[in-house]
Amino acid sequence: MANNKVLILYAHPSPHRSEVNQCLFDTATSLAGVTAIDLYYEYPASHINIDVEQQRLIEHDVVIFLFPLYWYSTPAILKEWQDLVLEYGFAYGHEGNALEGKTFLCALSAGGREEAYQAKGYNHYTIRELLHPLEQMATLTGMRYLAPFCLFGARTAKDERRLDTHISQWSQLLADLVDDNLDVEAACQAKVLNVYLSERHQGELE
Repeated sequence: MANNKVLILYAHPSPHRSEVNQCLFDTATSLAGVTAIDLYYEYPASHINIDVEQQRLIEHDVVIFLFPLYWYSTPAILKEWQDLVLEYGFAYGHEGNALEGKTFLCALSAGGREEAYQAKGYNHYTIRELLHPLEQMATLTGMRYLAPFCLFGARTAKDERRLDTHISQWSQLLADLVDDNLDVEAACQAKVLNVYLSERHQGELE
């Protein structure tokens, strides 16, 4: 029996061109305990229904932003969603405690290789550092922030046959979140969740 309800908010302005995120979204739609929402499909004119979105948050225990990294941030609709839905008095501020105790994480794809996201790499910052605004959003709203689940080198992942492994890890991650089967402290401290999941899987095999 599912312990947690997981809400995935998917944002990709060109899903027909997606080789990674659309696959993850499609996989999530078939999993018990998971609600997957395509924000661009739901709100083609970006007229976000605040009441509907707030109710979704109330009804779920885990919130995931699923998106391709665009200019070191999220696609525009996720920022619009944050600005409108996470209101004072609901998500933060006086009596704004609706999200306290919930879990939040980002599942994203990055075009560059992992070594590009380092202090001395092409992008100068790690993925965790680039996502600090979202981590602070989680902190301000009282949510536990897990390390991001990230596919680096996303542009070549399909040709290099890395996508199937990533989707398998994604399915296991969602199952673990539903079943409350994660070491939350380790998942919070990891650089990326992929490393935590790989190390745990290796430990189970030994």
